Amino acid sequence: MHKIAVPVLLMLLLSCAENIRHVEEKPVARVLDKTLTKSDMKGIFPEGVSAEDSIQIAKNFIERWVRQQLLLNKAELNLTEDEKDVKEQIENYRSSLLIYKYEQSLLKQKLDTVISNKEIEDYYNQNPSNFLLARNIVKSIYIKVPREAPQIYKLRQWYRSDDPESIKNLEAYCYQHATTYDVFDNNWVDFTGLIEKTPIQIGNPESFLRYRRTIEASDSTHHYFVRILQYAFSGDPSPLELVSDDIAKIILNKRKIKLLNELEASIYNDAQNRGQFTIYE
Repeated sequence: MHKIAVPVLLMLLLSCAENIRHVEEKPVARVLDKTLTKSDMKGIFPEGVSAEDSIQIAKNFIERWVRQQLLLNKAELNLTEDEKDVKEQIENYRSSLLIYKYEQSLLKQKLDTVISNKEIEDYYNQNPSNFLLARNIVKSIYIKVPREAPQIYKLRQWYRSDDPESIKNLEAYCYQHATTYDVFDNNWVDFTGLIEKTPIQIGNPESFLRYRRTIEASDSTHHYFVRILQYAFSGDPSPLELVSDDIAKIILNKRKIKLLNELEASIYNDAQNRGQFTIYE
């Protein structure tokens, strides 16, 4: 009696569990014979998301799923059997993905990501034509003050001077009176963009930069003062500081390519020595 009861009880329990699972897995959407359940939506909600946002995320996910299933059904109905045979494509994608993941793992382990300033300078000096400027650039001081600002004559003296005391006075004055005070002594900026902040019209920027170091202008509301500290012309090699980050990326990418090529050659040669492949003629 006991030997019969145990299996029956076990079957009843499994049946109940299955019924409970079906209750829990009640579809949230259906397209023809395909169903979407709550368990299929696990992981779509970011941590800490609000209830209101969760509802919207769920609605968007369900909508995308329905559209995808409808498109898939149309594809199944309208494509030929040959067109629907994607096994080779799937295998190629799988192979490419596995190789990519292996290469990325190897790069994390073995790639030297430290790039010295000398390496950057050497690459820059060896490839100046790769870093030509597309526009005129300057390092400068730009000041815009209201016309009623006091002691403009002193401002005019201070912004032209490199004397530490004059610079200190200029900063104090601009802090109190200037509408805008920008010191681009550590950053290169587009010369045309700088001039557009003033009422000045310049016909020949190159000639202007060669022979002028200061610019002064006024309109109905403000005085404008510009001092050119350094300049470089369109077509000239870019200042190294502007392209050093790009050069570092180029050097790093070259290292990646070299390392991956060495990996491929090593695997190939090792397999050849072990007789692991044959090429038939």
